[in-house]
Amino acid sequence: MDNKELWDSALAEIETSVSKANFGTWFRNTSILKQESGTVYLGVPNAFVKDWLYDKYHLSVLKALRNNAEYIKQIEYIITKGDRVKFEEQLSKPIFRDQLELTELYVNKDDNLNPKYIFDNFIVGPFNEMAYAAGQAIIKSPGVVYNPLYIYGGTGLGKTHITQAIGNSIKRLHPNKKVYYITSEKFVIEVVSAIQNNKANIFKEKYRKYDVFIMDDIQFIANKDKSQEELFHLFNSLYDQNKQIIFSSDKIPKYIPNLEERLRSRFEGGMMVDIAPPDYESRLAVLKSKIKNSDFTPSDEVIEYVASVIKGNIRELEGALNSIVCQCQLKNRNLNLIEVKNLIKNTIKPQKTISIKDVLKIIAGFYNIEERVLCEKTRRKEVVKPRQIIMYILREDFNISYPYIGQKLGGRDHTTVMHAYEKIKREIKQNNLVTQEIEQIRLLLYN
Repeated sequence: MDNKELWDSALAEIETSVSKANFGTWFRNTSILKQESGTVYLGVPNAFVKDWLYDKYHLSVLKALRNNAEYIKQIEYIITKGDRVKFEEQLSKPIFRDQLELTELYVNKDDNLNPKYIFDNFIVGPFNEMAYAAGQAIIKSPGVVYNPLYIYGGTGLGKTHITQAIGNSIKRLHPNKKVYYITSEKFVIEVVSAIQNNKANIFKEKYRKYDVFIMDDIQFIANKDKSQEELFHLFNSLYDQNKQIIFSSDKIPKYIPNLEERLRSRFEGGMMVDIAPPDYESRLAVLKSKIKNSDFTPSDEVIEYVASVIKGNIRELEGALNSIVCQCQLKNRNLNLIEVKNLIKNTIKPQKTISIKDVLKIIAGFYNIEERVLCEKTRRKEVVKPRQIIMYILREDFNISYPYIGQKLGGRDHTTVMHAYEKIKREIKQNNLVTQEIEQIRLLLYN
């Protein structure tokens, strides 16, 4: 395949995954200048486009090229217009991202597991230690303990990493066991394809042969009746044979809308563990782990700053770090703190301002009741509990005074608020469902 044909094929693939405006802005006037020893030299019009492609689209471009030519290992971006310098002078050593992310392209087609997801590079902290412990127990005895395992938590917290790491560890320690990983979206596509092509029996046989079945992002199966039915029967077949089943989701089964009750009860029948947003110490540990193999090591001051301001999730942390390391390589030096602040300022999410009205609205929606009834003088069971949880969160998370909370919730006495706070505090220690509900509410409030 010549350079033009290869790049045209890659562009056709890239175009399907980016907006029309972005495609026109960043990929216009680009071309492959030459290929050599697995490296593609991609011509770009100016330094700004070069930096942007490095930072935002590098992995997508590399994947698209490799889908058309598997021998490609890396990309060098060469400025072809404007302040053009000699071709040879622009050839730098492979970027840190290539070293860090190229393994993503080598997914095992037999089990869909990515070899980069292992426990050797998984940071364990207070935010994920329960999920880690459950995973380690399963690795020792697949299908015997914690079956099914259901891991839930927000986006970018490491659910895919830990579920695939469990699968890779089982493959290594139990080479006779067949492991398979799939997203629920891909599962739905396969169900539809099997029905359309009259291959339902082949589809069923395919999945029943596995000893370990891992499904990621289970929430996307909601509203897909036929897929839920197939998963239900598959679950029963695997479970009855003591085969290990692992699910991940962004929420607990109870709060996945339009999920069949029979599936929900099976998800809840095993071990449910959450992964919370990482604390500062865990974020710091993640960053220090990621820079071990980099030629450029940001200063402690820079790393500590990034850990303190990027609070959302691990994926955002890694994205900020990649931007910093890429710029270090382009400039051939470490960035100082002021440069880092300017570089990642658009990555930092503004602190969300939450009002009492916001809390009432979100909790009323969570429990599917009208907001106004929370302030009424009613002792209906379906209202009392949500109201007590509102009182607990306003006091625990926002340190609002008992009298003020009572005033905002229908003019109640401060002793009523104190009683509600203490009651929910006790229930959190005794009732796992209450704990899960409050975690889900906090996700809605803060994310």
